[in-house]
Amino acid sequence: MADSPQRLVVVTGAAGALGQAVVTEFLATGAAVVAVDIPGERLDALGETDNVHTVGAQLSDAAETTAAWTAIDAIGTPDTLVTLAGGFQPSSLADLTEDIWNAMIDSNVASVVWSAREAAARFEAAGGGSIVTVGSKTALSGAAPLAHATSKAAVVRITELLAEELRPKKIRVNTVLPSVIDTPANRTWMSEDLASRAVSPAAIAKVIAFLTGPDAAPISGARVPVYGDA
Repeated sequence: MADSPQRLVVVTGAAGALGQAVVTEFLATGAAVVAVDIPGERLDALGETDNVHTVGAQLSDAAETTAAWTAIDAIGTPDTLVTLAGGFQPSSLADLTEDIWNAMIDSNVASVVWSAREAAARFEAAGGGSIVTVGSKTALSGAAPLAHATSKAAVVRITELLAEELRPKKIRVNTVLPSVIDTPANRTWMSEDLASRAVSPAAIAKVIAFLTGPDAAPISGARVPVYGDA
């Protein structure tokens, strides 16, 4: 019996702390990964890992996203997209600027929409697939930076809309909702108590991988909290 083809997973924002954990988790399952992120040293380092292919792109730009997926076509046919690309900037209403607002919408919303558009066309042609987005606990409730929380609320609603639109095409779409993630960058400002309650990127990565796998086949349109005690 011939070996089945190796699964191919696309992870955007792959060079970040959560992105690297997600890449590691999928590699551990035997999949190959296309790591997409802004070109730079961290992405180059990821590309030195076995079964990791790198594609550099600014995914808030629709044309660059299309070009990135053309490059992915040359690598293989993926069945999964995990959209981790995004950004964070603090802002209250009083100190909100147009630049901050546009940056949050571009990095957190546009990057999801353009990536999902490209992925969905390919998944439909291949007979189905799975998309996982990343929202935030603050997208649903609680005090939070205005522009960032609004952008993440949009991601949650986009996920629900895409789940409905793409369900007939056998494409599942779910979102995970982190709170505080235990990353080196976050450790620079977290209190000792908060750091003890923050959720590790590896733990979130396992939930994401589950949502894309066969055991999660009945799940689409779900908001999955991954904030633990944080």
